[in-house]
Amino acid sequence: MLTVAHTPDADDAFMFYAMTSGRIPFKVKHIIEDIESLNRRAFNAELDVTALSAHAYALLHNKYRILSAGASVGDGYGPIVVAESDTELHGKKIAVPGKYTTANLLLKLASKDMKIEFEPYETKFDRIIDAVKNASVDAGLLIHEGQITYEQHDLVKVLDLWEWWYEKTSLPLPLGINVIKRDIPEELQKEFLRMMKESIRYALENQDEAINYAMKYSRGQEKELIKKFALMYVNEYTYEMNSRVVEALNRLYNMAESHGFFKKPPLDILF
Repeated sequence: MLTVAHTPDADDAFMFYAMTSGRIPFKVKHIIEDIESLNRRAFNAELDVTALSAHAYALLHNKYRILSAGASVGDGYGPIVVAESDTELHGKKIAVPGKYTTANLLLKLASKDMKIEFEPYETKFDRIIDAVKNASVDAGLLIHEGQITYEQHDLVKVLDLWEWWYEKTSLPLPLGINVIKRDIPEELQKEFLRMMKESIRYALENQDEAINYAMKYSRGQEKELIKKFALMYVNEYTYEMNSRVVEALNRLYNMAESHGFFKKPPLDILF
């Protein structure tokens, strides 16, 4: 039985619903943790299949392959930096949701481009808004539902990383991917990919059922907001990556390599 891990975020819970609830005939050992915890566990190859930040894959490509299904790709939206008032970010302390998150990589790339220096402060993603509100940081990098709820907390957007990315690339923004361990037999890898696609298809065809499941991990958010967020990131690119997503991953890794963050990894994607 494969150990399969994903985050409690609405899009992940939505797309994995059919697989983890027995709606499709493929039994797995199911683990739910935040994305940075999964990134760090993947360094020890503890998980057979896991959601992973696109950033982390660059450092783990020798252990894992990318699955063509299950990616979280922004198209018109993505991580944002918020503060209590419109402020310059140079020299500021910014809460980030994890060293290996793609959002953190994007912020580093954008800051290089804009000649901004900042102090990163690693914070669990669901505590970043509170960190900004209680002034333990000057600003916060938001992923997940915070992207669409920050105004409810009287915060303002000071940097939109989707806008920065799209201005540079004119491509969708690959944030999260699903990966599978390289040492798993090829046929089992392919079978899992088929079941992953079936799980995504089931969720899209039975949205209320899948959203009700995602509500279990909603951290008190309303159903309509959870549905909005899930369908933002479970989109045309999720069922199967297309050439634009592959190009976007290559561009992301090229940018990172050009700044000396890491060496560009080979893209090994199971279709």
